[in-house]
Amino acid sequence: MRESEEALETRVWRRLAIVRENVAAALERSGRGPDEARILVASKYYAPEQMRALAAAGVDLLGENRAQDLAAKQETFGDAFEWHFIGHLQRRKAKDVVGRVGLIHSVDSVALVEELAKRAPEEGVEILVQVNVSGEESKYGVSEGDVERILEAAAGTEGRVRARGFMTIAPAVERVEDVRYVFTKLRAIRDRLRGCWGPHFELSELSMGMSNDYIVAVEQGATLVRIGRTIIGGDGP
Repeated sequence: MRESEEALETRVWRRLAIVRENVAAALERSGRGPDEARILVASKYYAPEQMRALAAAGVDLLGENRAQDLAAKQETFGDAFEWHFIGHLQRRKAKDVVGRVGLIHSVDSVALVEELAKRAPEEGVEILVQVNVSGEESKYGVSEGDVERILEAAAGTEGRVRARGFMTIAPAVERVEDVRYVFTKLRAIRDRLRGCWGPHFELSELSMGMSNDYIVAVEQGATLVRIGRTIIGGDGP
């Protein structure tokens, strides 16, 4: 039997409340303010009726992984949400993303920065530099040593591309403590670069942590956590 709209909204609200409580507790433990981390819901996991339930539950920030899905979902939901792009972005797809999102989390090459600059609207494009902190070959992102090449490229666009911080994806592990180092290192990279790059970029954002490890990520300084199907699925967050 198909779940009623009311039952779906109630389930989403309850599960989202757990995530919010966990984020709030992690912020308190780390000595941060209650508004210092935002919950981004990864919309690739959600059907249209489920996205309506997200809106009803107070979700205001969605992240999309694919350019074509971003366009389709925005046609339906428009400004009901703030939209970010969180998937790997190919240069040829940049034109389909620029102007549709407030922040691109996954910039990992000078070539992509240059393409975004070409496509940038008058107000510019805001990005995060994706860093492969763990060094896994299966992960996108630049090494720590290449981060400044991306920042230099963005600085050279005269404001068309602006870096707001960094993103990473931690390895999948059984013990969440085993990836704490990933988040600690990304924060250290941000803190190290913030001083010298301050005149150009604020570098205030750290997009790190997903459904299985977001609590540890917030404890280590995440300002954006990317939550997937845990809000709608059968397993707890």
